[in-house]
Amino acid sequence: MFGREKIEYKTPEQVSCMRRAGLVVAAALRAVEDAAAAGLTTADLDAVAAAVIADAGATASFLGYEGFPATVCVSVNDAVIHGIPGGRVLADGDLVSVDCGAIVDGWHADAAVSFVVGGEAAADPRDLALIRATDDAMWAGVAALASGERLSAVANAVDDSITDAAERDGARYGIVEDYVGHGIGTAMHQPPDVLNYRTRERGAKIRPGMCLAVEPMVTRGDQLTHVCEDDWTVVSSDGSRAAHWEHTVAILEDGLWVLTAEDGGAARLAALGVEIAPV
Repeated sequence: MFGREKIEYKTPEQVSCMRRAGLVVAAALRAVEDAAAAGLTTADLDAVAAAVIADAGATASFLGYEGFPATVCVSVNDAVIHGIPGGRVLADGDLVSVDCGAIVDGWHADAAVSFVVGGEAAADPRDLALIRATDDAMWAGVAALASGERLSAVANAVDDSITDAAERDGARYGIVEDYVGHGIGTAMHQPPDVLNYRTRERGAKIRPGMCLAVEPMVTRGDQLTHVCEDDWTVVSSDGSRAAHWEHTVAILEDGLWVLTAEDGGAARLAALGVEIAPV
């Protein structure tokens, strides 16, 4: 099961288990985004996700992970990732990122979304542009898995997409470098790292059987971050707002399958010239 780099390569049957977990994650994130409204707390959103996961007979990946006390991470405005749900009351215009993981039959899936409370009418247009830029960059990274030889293809695609978006939007976007994507399977975090920024590293060779979480985190300012006193919440050091998108992707003999997208990634990847290949 493990290659020379201790990467866990999955069989089609195991990928199918991860797909079941991925659909639970997709349902939980959809429910949270639908429920989000001014006046609710971040703990209320956590309860929504917890109910969806429990009703599906799945287990939350995050709850208890290295002591994390909640089902999902809810990160608001300048919080990039790992926000602990609690008493914070949401307001229209807040930029919220929600990260969720679920386990089915011992197999994990992991995804994240970003949205604005109150929708477009309540949003700062610069936040909407950031959300779109980060989402587009994630899909560019996913699509790169279809034709790239090594994981540097993902990093380069994400970096290039953000660079193009910044020019298009007339904005400054910072790709967070302190946290990256990862392998996933029988554990939530596994080798290999999946970078979101261009480096000289070529990364692991892309091979069938890999399952990877592709997850760019981008700010409306500098890429530097720091961890808050709760030892979990990561915020932008310059106070700029941040967005986070993530999908779990399986690389199969015949192509890609986005395990945490309800349509397997078909619509977004088709726009990028890539067809999905579900088991």
